[in-house]
Amino acid sequence: MASSIETGGAWSTIEDVSLCEAWLRVCHCPVTGNEMKFFHMWKKIHAEFCEKIPDSPRTEMALSSRWKLLNKEMAKWRDALAKAMNLYRSGKNRTNELIQAQMWFGATGGGKKRFTHHECWEVVKYCKRFIIIPTGPNVVLNETPLRDSTTSDSPLDSPMSEDSPIQKEPRPIGRKAAKAKKAGNSSNFNSKFLEEIARQNSIRIEMEQKRQDMEVAIQAECAREKEYLRKKDMQKTDQVTMAMDTSHMFPETKQYWKLERRDVMRRKLFQDDGSNNTDLLNDQNH
Repeated sequence: MASSIETGGAWSTIEDVSLCEAWLRVCHCPVTGNEMKFFHMWKKIHAEFCEKIPDSPRTEMALSSRWKLLNKEMAKWRDALAKAMNLYRSGKNRTNELIQAQMWFGATGGGKKRFTHHECWEVVKYCKRFIIIPTGPNVVLNETPLRDSTTSDSPLDSPMSEDSPIQKEPRPIGRKAAKAKKAGNSSNFNSKFLEEIARQNSIRIEMEQKRQDMEVAIQAECAREKEYLRKKDMQKTDQVTMAMDTSHMFPETKQYWKLERRDVMRRKLFQDDGSNNTDLLNDQNH
């Protein structure tokens, strides 16, 4: 049996998620997903996995062994969520449902105390194998309902106990009520799915806005850099113009450089003190 070092060491979250994505893409292919043999299936999954993580040392056997473990834990998590959803009441915090699911997951035994592969679950939770269809009445463990410890159905804890001295035991849930509850849970599942789509769209819009803001900032920085280089080049040209020796030149050439120097002086005076100095320069030239 190969050691963990020989097969690539401990599995990272990225590797687990990539394995789940590869499994989902190959096994749920509408063309070949239901007709592939086991050998060809893991050969294609390994190819998909290597596309996501190039140069990975994981072999087809390593992927198959890891998937067997992930599949088992995510199936337990699916069942734990289904049981927790049967205890869910309209208006309660969804966080309580996840706490109950973790309690069910740990209570089933045979492995970890808590479910930790939430990133993998997000990949596969909508495929047929792992989809949650909660049914049935409230489920209890060791005759104790898995509800939030801060709430209680005891008549002594009820705010109506002072006005209602006689408290009746709740009737068992009937068949019609169970069907109505199942329909309500399906509605909750659809709402959760739509909320997830809206959340993903919000994240995408936010990322697109950040990208646009970054592009605007880069364009502004490029414009500032171009302006700086332009002014630097003009300053160098002005220095050459002002230092030009015209003593040996023809009168026409001297006049050209005289006009160039006047333009340089006009720009310089305008930058320093505004238009008043340029008017003074014009008066002196006249």
